Amino acid sequence: MTEDETGGGNAPCFAHLLVDGHPVDPEMAQDVARFRRSERARLIAARALSSEERERATAALVTGLDRIVTLEAGMNVAVYWPIRGEPDLRSWMERAHAAGARVLLPVVVEEHAPVEFHAWSPGCRMTRGFWNILVPADREDHEPDIVIAPLVGADENLYRLGNGGGYYDRTLARRAPRPRVIGVGFSGCLLPTIYPMPWDVPMSEVLLSDGTHLKR
Repeated sequence: MTEDETGGGNAPCFAHLLVDGHPVDPEMAQDVARFRRSERARLIAARALSSEERERATAALVTGLDRIVTLEAGMNVAVYWPIRGEPDLRSWMERAHAAGARVLLPVVVEEHAPVEFHAWSPGCRMTRGFWNILVPADREDHEPDIVIAPLVGADENLYRLGNGGGYYDRTLARRAPRPRVIGVGFSGCLLPTIYPMPWDVPMSEVLLSDGTHLKR
């Protein structure tokens, strides 16, 4: 040998780094992140509907959920507490609870870690969690059979564009068996692609307020 393999010769190549255990080209990751930030801002601005438009769109989503989800006593259905102009499905949550389903809400218990799903019921005690979001005071984690996730956007292969924290992807990647995941959003949020990265987890279905229903 003419050179020390550990210290001599050319500098090692770090073109592919590990992110959450996945090899990824850093330049590609930066390009995708910039694209998603731009599309996220555009789509959030586009869902600034009037109160009448929002009410009609939300009613259409509730009708769509009634069509594709058969509520049964004892099933675990994770929904979400609406923030940032997301569709407000709290009336549907109340009906799911009345049908005997256990309604769950995602709760961040540690930043950058998978979320837990805690039981919610009408009138239950709520507390402020991360980012001041209301979460159930009950702290028991449950396994959801169905996860209804809010969309900022989604692509034709059912990859989700959310608020950018990556919590749903981290959570779903670690749940076995994986639940049925239904992304819900207002019309106009479909993209050709979000340029999925290795850690992105596709949804089972997408339901939009214009009646669009995509399935894997």
